[in-house]
Amino acid sequence: MRRGKKTIARNIFRETLEEIKKKGSKDPGQVFERAIENVKPAMEVRPKRIGGAVYQIPIEVKPSRQLMLSFRWVMEAAKAKKGAKMAIKLAQELMDAANQTGSAIKKKEDAHKMAQANKAFAHLARY
Repeated sequence: MRRGKKTIARNIFRETLEEIKKKGSKDPGQVFERAIENVKPAMEVRPKRIGGAVYQIPIEVKPSRQLMLSFRWVMEAAKAKKGAKMAIKLAQELMDAANQTGSAIKKKEDAHKMAQANKAFAHLARY
């Protein structure tokens, strides 16, 4: 939702669910839930300054932040697509995420790769 335009956001979401149903899914709500669940990140990195150096420290992501990040990444991926209406782009991105493909899934995998690469600094998380 942008600038309080709740009606527009609702219409886009309703059209998105209709589009998912048109493309062959029996239950668009289930596709939506599976997509969001697949995009949720388990780990992320946070910068921390220690002794003049900035380390990327891997930390676990809280469930509320996981949900917020997954919504944000799916929306950003849909907005980045060119061409069609937002409802169609969002439907396509949700179906991609439900099938473990797409830009939002790539974003999650990148976050996990960064956390894995900086695993050596995990002991600094308590400082």
